[in-house]
Amino acid sequence: MTLVRERRQQQALSLTLPPPTLSLNPSPVSSASSASSSPGIGVLSDLKKLSVIGRGNGGTVYKVSHKQTSVIYALKVVRFLEDMGSAMREAEILQRVDSSEYVVRCVGVFDGGVGDLCFLMEYMDVGSLHDILCKKKRLSEQAISGIARSVLRGLQYLHGLEVIHGDIKPSNLLVNTRGEVKIADFGASWLVSSTCGDRSVDACKGTCAYMSPERMDPERWDVGRRCDGAAAGDVWSLGVVVMECYVGHFPLVGPGEKIDWVTLMCAICFGENVEMSAVKMASPEFESFCGRCLERDWRKRGSVEELLLHPFLHKFDMTSTNNGVEDLV
Repeated sequence: MTLVRERRQQQALSLTLPPPTLSLNPSPVSSASSASSSPGIGVLSDLKKLSVIGRGNGGTVYKVSHKQTSVIYALKVVRFLEDMGSAMREAEILQRVDSSEYVVRCVGVFDGGVGDLCFLMEYMDVGSLHDILCKKKRLSEQAISGIARSVLRGLQYLHGLEVIHGDIKPSNLLVNTRGEVKIADFGASWLVSSTCGDRSVDACKGTCAYMSPERMDPERWDVGRRCDGAAAGDVWSLGVVVMECYVGHFPLVGPGEKIDWVTLMCAICFGENVEMSAVKMASPEFESFCGRCLERDWRKRGSVEELLLHPFLHKFDMTSTNNGVEDLV
């Protein structure tokens, strides 16, 4: 019986998920469905843990290698039984978002045993944008332009599938040595079609510092149903990220000021305008871009499609370097 249980716990899953709410017919996420890109990964024992990449409320992420091929992956382990709804929702979303070069790819989903669910992901060898900012403090406008372009293209893809990421922040934007920037971690994400009007879904799951005003205070900003303007929240978060890249610290409060919930609520929801003095030395194009992202009224905020055409994203020669890679790597 013990051998049977261990074998069951370690094999890749073809998850039985809720019926799709989108007009799509995706295949379940499993290592078997990705065999062409990850040959031979059928059980967790095919992988060797090398180190811990990160820890958070959503679980632990390990750097692992495939024993047969030595290919490196990231393995995210979440406590399935502690938050079954979120884990199932993340698995459902991952089976839809496997065809964009701007989203970190999921290779397979495994039952880790003892209530663990394991997501085997593409490994981004430079790390997160948060890691880069810890070392470099500030980035050039050229690098920020490339980051914004990649994130917006990723959001365009996700929103086209009616997926709201819900937690765009530096630690969820991963970078590889080619200078590619990709969106990761769907632990706070949701599908618009399956959550419209459903207040039981974790409306505030995510990172408060990067939440938009309408997510922090939906009644004040007349959001109505969960689907109204949901995509605009991801745009706000991107605006906070790009400004942070420029000024070298969280931009909505003063340097060294304590970032607690009350301070954030006041800064995000009750200030008359987002303080643009932080980017007063920046180019007019960058200041304009930040302003369009950080418009408090979600109905007036720039859309992903509008921002992809913004002059800030096109002022640099995109063929000279990839995302200003020399600033990222």
